[in-house]
Amino acid sequence: MRNISSIIINLRRLVITMITVLIVTSSSLGQERKNYNIYTVAFYNVENLFDTEDDPLIFDDDRTPLGKDVWTPEKYLDKIKNIARVISEIGVETSKTAPAIIGLCEVENLQVLEDLVSHPLLEKFNYQIVHYDSPDMRGIDVALLYQKSLFTSDDSQSRRLMLYDLDDPTKRIFTRDQLVVSGKLNGEAINIIVNHWPSRSGGEAKSNYKREKAAYLNKQIIDSIYQKDPYSKIITMGDFNDDPTNKSFKKVLKTSNNRKTIAAQEMFNPMENLAKQGKGSLAYRDSWNLFDQILISESLLGSRSGLQFYQAGIFNSQYLITLNGQFRGYPFRSYDYSGYTGGFSDHFPVFIYLVSEE
Repeated sequence: MRNISSIIINLRRLVITMITVLIVTSSSLGQERKNYNIYTVAFYNVENLFDTEDDPLIFDDDRTPLGKDVWTPEKYLDKIKNIARVISEIGVETSKTAPAIIGLCEVENLQVLEDLVSHPLLEKFNYQIVHYDSPDMRGIDVALLYQKSLFTSDDSQSRRLMLYDLDDPTKRIFTRDQLVVSGKLNGEAINIIVNHWPSRSGGEAKSNYKREKAAYLNKQIIDSIYQKDPYSKIITMGDFNDDPTNKSFKKVLKTSNNRKTIAAQEMFNPMENLAKQGKGSLAYRDSWNLFDQILISESLLGSRSGLQFYQAGIFNSQYLITLNGQFRGYPFRSYDYSGYTGGFSDHFPVFIYLVSEE
């Protein structure tokens, strides 16, 4: 009897094990059958991408052949090649192609963008350009590039940021506009805002109000998009000149870094968690900042169908890092105190992956 009982128990265990294996196997096979499209969405501060011509309406004198930087056609073409290389490689390991969409800042005009997208490293991606001239006194603008085969632009506008000096309210401060582009990625409606908020020139505390004003404008744009469709999918990206935990984000935009507790129509900031890990996109006085960020609406977090957020990162390949000298470990920029370096930018690009089922 004892042997029969033992046999029955062992048979039961065998049956349970077989059922478990079948469940796990069928579940795995079901997952394997799902195919996903992966899209890279990126942002890059390209550090003073100027042509060599002197524009009398802006302060671009340094970036001319006779200017302080001795900005020759050879250096310009070298800069175009460097930036094209970076863009062509962001996210390629995962999405198998260059960014579907990439926001840029510190570009002088439409011509430099046309030179950039027509470079042999980028030409095959057939990037289209969305650009408006902004009133910034340095002549630097924001722009959006997109692969025509992956994204279509339905509408765009440039939203002006009106700023005035605190000490002299009659004195206007001219800065970058915020670029708003509405279109379809993989046939799905999505809204993108490209930013380059006012710098910390004069000190962080003294200049805080400028970035908070920029955040209020950004919030107005986001709210206006939600008024048209409360389930809109929105991405706001840029060089914000603030870190993820600054007031402009936490108090004005009311961003969250917790996807489990985020409320409808709140903006999720995946960069906040990267910053808490000590990661940054630029360095100053041996301290890292994560000014370059990509924020997404709650509707991209998996609670709805279609495009969904997968992952965020900083593109900091070895060739983008200064290898020696006083700026060792910093982004390998085009110019430092010694002059032209042949580098890339003083910022690393940032990116996110969006996925959708085929």
